[in-house]
Amino acid sequence: MLKKLFSLGLLFCVAFNTIAQDKATLESKRDQLRKEIEQTQSLLNETQKSTKTNLNQLALIQRKVRLQENVVGSIQKEVRSLSDEIYLTQLEINRMNRVLDTLKDEYAQSMVYAYKNRGNYSFLNFIFSSENFNDAIKRITYLKSYRNYQERQADNILKTQDLLNKKVSELDQSKDRKGVVLKEQNVEMNKLARQRSEQAGVVKKLQGKQKELNKIIASKRKEDLKLKNTISAMIKREIELAKAEAARKAKAAAGTKTSSSENTNTASNVKPLVGANESSNANAILPSTGSVLVNTEAEVALNKNFEGNRGKLPWPVKGYLLYHYGNNELPGGIKFTNYSVTIATKIGEPVKAVFDGEVTLVSYIEDNQAVYVKHGQYFTVYSNLTNVTVKRGDHVSLGQTLGRAGENDEGEGGRVEFLVLKETAFQNPESWLK
Repeated sequence: MLKKLFSLGLLFCVAFNTIAQDKATLESKRDQLRKEIEQTQSLLNETQKSTKTNLNQLALIQRKVRLQENVVGSIQKEVRSLSDEIYLTQLEINRMNRVLDTLKDEYAQSMVYAYKNRGNYSFLNFIFSSENFNDAIKRITYLKSYRNYQERQADNILKTQDLLNKKVSELDQSKDRKGVVLKEQNVEMNKLARQRSEQAGVVKKLQGKQKELNKIIASKRKEDLKLKNTISAMIKREIELAKAEAARKAKAAAGTKTSSSENTNTASNVKPLVGANESSNANAILPSTGSVLVNTEAEVALNKNFEGNRGKLPWPVKGYLLYHYGNNELPGGIKFTNYSVTIATKIGEPVKAVFDGEVTLVSYIEDNQAVYVKHGQYFTVYSNLTNVTVKRGDHVSLGQTLGRAGENDEGEGGRVEFLVLKETAFQNPESWLK
């Protein structure tokens, strides 16, 4: 009985330890979310110093609402976890009560038997009625075992009662904790309701500024088109150069001379850029690396290291997302596709390389500049920059300043466009950044 009690108790302990770890993780996550909400509110306070409602305010309020929704979701998850814990604890208490009743009943029966046979004569008669000496020894051993059994029964009852009392205490604590968390949930739900109301107010104001918003998006589309065309030409040139160099090395290794006609045919056509909601077969395939752009051991290592840091790259500039990669919609139903992530920041904020690489191009996009960095078969692009400090052919290191953030289209703070490509195929930068 005690062994079974121990085994079942062990299973419950594992379950409770898992629940306890989940609670600690949820509490830690909520603390981090609240810090992010405070930081977002601080940024929002700065943008609200402006006399007009702008898209930066909307982005920050939307971010704050998402963070608050995560806080509420975390609390709801803990409430469910506590409910599970209370249920499991109650089940264990019920089981332990049944075990305790059984132990007490067995102990009572043994005591009644002992009372009825309490005289020395009965015990002596039991021993001396043995058929032989060995049988007498067995009966003495049995009597000792029976006495030990009674003692163990009493000890099991005390231990089980102690475990039961602890579980009842744990149950009370869990119920108290659930009450506290439910109150916390009500507070956070009220915060979320106020934030959603604030968001609705900003959306309503922006809906009355359709002409201004359309002008902003038209300007962005124009910049994006020029940037895409420049990227396409830059990558085409890099592939042509890589193929020409690979052909030169192959012929040199074979001891042959490259004719001028062969040189003109080393580059093949490059397929168009592929972005959000599109597919690509743009990669030139080589058996060893999978890309014509990766031909040396150093390039292979750089390419592998870059791929291995998906989801770990630092942000190129301090700020927050103004527009996401892919489809975006502004108040009033203004829709557009973004091939970058648009990061709102301060004007003049340093823009830094997210990984080691080589600058393949520095170009002008409207009034500001863009820097293009190659990482094996991958490229990162940083646009809407001023005061660029690098040039084509420069090798840059992780965290090296490339330039400064330029002004955004509303004239309210700065903006940086950040893109990631695998050859000609656009990637979602949000999946690459921390």
